[in-house]
Amino acid sequence: MKKNKIFVACDTTSIIKIKRIIKETQNSNIKFGYKFGLQFLNSKNGRKFVSSLKNKITFGDYKLADIPNTCVSTIKAVKDLKFNYITIHISSGLKAIKAAKKVSGSTKLIGVTILTSLDNKSLKEIGFEKDVKKLVYKQAKLAAKAKLDAIVCSPQEIKIVKKIFKKEIITPGIRLPGDNKGDQKRVMTPKQAFQNGATAIVIGRSILKGKIKNNIQKLIKELN
Repeated sequence: MKKNKIFVACDTTSIIKIKRIIKETQNSNIKFGYKFGLQFLNSKNGRKFVSSLKNKITFGDYKLADIPNTCVSTIKAVKDLKFNYITIHISSGLKAIKAAKKVSGSTKLIGVTILTSLDNKSLKEIGFEKDVKKLVYKQAKLAAKAKLDAIVCSPQEIKIVKKIFKKEIITPGIRLPGDNKGDQKRVMTPKQAFQNGATAIVIGRSILKGKIKNNIQKLIKELN
């Protein structure tokens, strides 16, 4: 189990809550990393807190989606935070993701495919004619071409991505058995995601609601 990375989604603006999450997820059976999204990164003291973290695996979930110059400038602007991972939408285009990769240095650049909150119906509303799997397949090809370090995709597309992309595959949309899907459409349990070939998962609500330590024991049981 230690071989697999598990990122906890720290979706809050409260540093007190973040500190509690980090403290209560210290577990000898699992090596946790911490994913910080826009909610926390744009909060008043979020940046300062991340810069103070030591000896933790950190994931800056910026989900960059812009012109090449802006993506490059943003990565340069947050280099002092020394994130292990940063995300960029593959839909920014090949030129943008290649340029971002060129300046990412020791930070692993993760290409984000189709968000787990979207399904085929949602994509048609936006204007996409292809279904989710076909779009993710094309995006994985671009990620490989740009030599990105990792891909974020729903657990339902892992097997498709693995055919093309041979590096890290990180999957959100993870729920412990019996948990509510919430606003996610394409979900799986932690065990199913790893069995499908994920190298890391992102889990939030299933760990953070209620007593964190109890939920971690459920997670350990699920993975054994």
